[in-house]
Amino acid sequence: MPTDEAPVAGLLPGAEPFAFPGGPAGAGTGVLLLHGFTGSPFSVRPWGEHLAAEGFAVRAPLLPGHGTRWQDCNLTTEQDWVDAASGALDRLSADCDRVVVAGLSMGGTLAIRLAQLRPYDVAGLVLVNPSLLTQRLDAKLLPLLARVTPSWAPIANDIKKPGVTELAYPKLPTRAVLGLRRLWTATRADLGRVTAPLLVFRSVTDHVVEPASAQVLLAGVASTDTTEVLLEDSYHVATLDNDAPRISAGSVDWIRARVPALEEGA
Repeated sequence: MPTDEAPVAGLLPGAEPFAFPGGPAGAGTGVLLLHGFTGSPFSVRPWGEHLAAEGFAVRAPLLPGHGTRWQDCNLTTEQDWVDAASGALDRLSADCDRVVVAGLSMGGTLAIRLAQLRPYDVAGLVLVNPSLLTQRLDAKLLPLLARVTPSWAPIANDIKKPGVTELAYPKLPTRAVLGLRRLWTATRADLGRVTAPLLVFRSVTDHVVEPASAQVLLAGVASTDTTEVLLEDSYHVATLDNDAPRISAGSVDWIRARVPALEEGA
């Protein structure tokens, strides 16, 4: 189902934002899905379709600078992404009694940021390989690289399952990565403001995000209800990988256990 978002020029087929209405089984609960850096809603669509089939209202926006050309990403900042995620939360909240925010990689970072900035609007967090930092040695060269070249080697398609391809950019937009790093810094600094229930799915083998991100997250939040689930058969883009059914089913069970259905007539 299309969304009410403005059309994007040059949008790649399959990168469209999507929204699904909720059903009786969802009991007024919405799930905001946020995709990762250089990716698109394509990477979370199967997840969204499963949630919708279970009755939850679902919305997955296209983040600014994504789903078109990698050059467009270099023209955006972390504030553009936060604003887009916040606007999508507003639209979903208008139709739901409560909203759980979920995300993959940088989408997980943005979900955490929303829980920090709008704690009363986020009923829970479901994160898949969220990123908060990098320990890669070449990352130290990024400020220099961003000045001398607009792109670098891509990070997309870290998927174990044969024959599956993520719809993402073939190059890493270096100037946009500086914005991602600023988002990491701000989000890490405010981890203590996160009080929402938290579910983290983490791939044991991830060639993009190191385990330190999840460790820092779980150690830093003020949430009293935190769960980490290890994924043994997927790489970074686990929402399209072998463990995707486990993520989808686990998300539904977790949300229903923590966001009880409304009483009849309430």
